[in-house]
Amino acid sequence: MYTMNINKITDVALKALTAALLALALVLTFTVSDYYIFNRISFSGDEDSFNLLFVFSQWVKKAGYLLIPLAVFYKKKSCADIAKCFLPVFIIASLFTYGNFFEVTMLTESASSADKVYASINEFISPTANKVLFFLASAIELIICVLLFLRDSYNVSGKSFIYLPFAVIAVMPLNIFENFFDISNFSRDGFLWFKNFTLWHFLALAILVGFTIGAYYVLKRKTPQAQRDFLAAAAIVLLIQYHSKDSMVMGDGYNVYHTVFACIPLFICNIGVYVASLSVFLRKRVLYAISFFVHAAGALTVFIYFGKDDMSNYGIFCSYSILYFCLTHILLFALSVLPSALGHYKFKIKDCIIPLIYYCLVIVVAAVSSGLVSSASQGFTYDGYTLQGFGGWDDPNCEWLRPNYAFTQINPVPIPVPEIPITIWKCQLNILYLIILYLVYVGLFWAFTGGYYAFLRVRQLIENKRAVGAYNGELVSETAATEEDTSEENKE
Repeated sequence: MYTMNINKITDVALKALTAALLALALVLTFTVSDYYIFNRISFSGDEDSFNLLFVFSQWVKKAGYLLIPLAVFYKKKSCADIAKCFLPVFIIASLFTYGNFFEVTMLTESASSADKVYASINEFISPTANKVLFFLASAIELIICVLLFLRDSYNVSGKSFIYLPFAVIAVMPLNIFENFFDISNFSRDGFLWFKNFTLWHFLALAILVGFTIGAYYVLKRKTPQAQRDFLAAAAIVLLIQYHSKDSMVMGDGYNVYHTVFACIPLFICNIGVYVASLSVFLRKRVLYAISFFVHAAGALTVFIYFGKDDMSNYGIFCSYSILYFCLTHILLFALSVLPSALGHYKFKIKDCIIPLIYYCLVIVVAAVSSGLVSSASQGFTYDGYTLQGFGGWDDPNCEWLRPNYAFTQINPVPIPVPEIPITIWKCQLNILYLIILYLVYVGLFWAFTGGYYAFLRVRQLIENKRAVGAYNGELVSETAATEEDTSEENKE
């Protein structure tokens, strides 16, 4: 009885502490320094660089955000073995090698007046609060490792560590490749620059299709529980990589965005990250339906057309912006379609009602929020300087904000739409464009769903043909065997 109570208390403590760790990890992504360090690795100790040991320790700690939830909530022994034996070394190392990690700021003397305004908004978590949260998260992660020893004892399987490289690679900071190149040395017209319908665009699309099909054929041979575990791991990786953008936006910038307002998840695929992840965690039909009907088609659509090139600044194929965009959308698409493909959920036509209402609400909320943020930005100030509009929203030098859910403000295709204006505070939106945007995407959702049913029909025909072939083969074999038996009887 006593042992049972200890085990129960340990299990409850592990779950509570894991939830607290993940919450702190989320808050810490809204500090500039969190991902700022990964493309500034140095052995020389320069002022704007960071020690390799500290950088790698922070990377491994992020692997803990994948391993610990799988060990605690999904009882994965391999993850628990890695966490309790491997993580403490790097957690402790990070506590003694952080250097100027907490001093990272965009409020520098060389920054422009507008950049200082943006930085004053982004750096709402003070260095002192950052330090407190950092050490608290590290302490909780260490306690969790100790409790895993208490829960599972010292029994460790050597085979568990096979998964360690996969865990570390899965949460790789995608800006780490920027240690090897300077983006300012590359031209927008160069071969390596990512644009619509280039080699890199088609390669990204091929990887999306290949990963999803490959994952399907691998997982369909696994047990339903193994499939759910894989999908849960993929969802955690998606959430970790998705939230890397928080710190990147506030530090080096992501695409054309550079303030924390761009981190508000109102772009359709941003919301999809949460919906698709929750669908595999909670296994609720309504979440599966929204993921499959709305977010699978949405993720696929942006892979086919990324929007007007002059609206984006993805950089070369291995820069953070393009790697982040491709990885998160590949995982989003896979998590949206695999549960249905694997039979965890069967989409029915009636299931589209809630997703259609949901998408309408997304458009309305995103439009209103975008208008409010853009309007408010016209009064953002710091140290006596107010953001300037210059020639208005169409001026490339305009400093006012259009957050990344401004797809409700900006038409991404080179086809003009007649104006039926609606004003939200100081910002004018085109209500006709919003209606067309909704209807076009609804059409795409239905086209994707039609393609899915066509795929199911073709697959059924192939399976029926194979079944008939196998049946005929059995008949031929039985007939041959009968004839052989008759022949033997005649001989006798």
